[in-house]
Amino acid sequence: MSTQLIAVGVVVARRKLKGPWASHAWLPVAVLPGQPGTAPWTRLSASEDEETFYAGAYEVELHPAETAHYGDNLAAAQPSLWVALRETGPDTYAVATVTADPYEGESLAEGIGEIVEAVPMPPEIQAEVGAFYRAFHVERVFHKRKRDRADPEALARQGGGARRRPEEP
Repeated sequence: MSTQLIAVGVVVARRKLKGPWASHAWLPVAVLPGQPGTAPWTRLSASEDEETFYAGAYEVELHPAETAHYGDNLAAAQPSLWVALRETGPDTYAVATVTADPYEGESLAEGIGEIVEAVPMPPEIQAEVGAFYRAFHVERVFHKRKRDRADPEALARQGGGARRRPEEP
């Protein structure tokens, strides 16, 4: 199979919370095209309520069998990439995955233990995913199966009723 890898950089935010149970929350906020020369976990900006960090590089893997999913993503009002962060220690995270498949992203969000967010897909990555879609997508026509009608006479001949026990000697 002809898979394609797209290099990306992931940006995450550490946001202050006002609740009594946690002081802050981590969440993916952006994906950059290419792999920046910045070291992972470099602080990019800071304000009173939020700090942003370059979390590191990742490669988005595109598969020819999933082109219909990529097409659905590209046709959306806001094409997205789904980023999952996995906790590796107390208040430390690693990029677990980045995907362009909206259905895989949805299934990641249903899991427990990872932080998953859909972030806007940059135009450069949209162009790469679109080129991959055009190169590998094959439209498959849906054929609804037709069931054979049951033959009541055949069912009666098979003894479709309750099973009888053989007679005891």
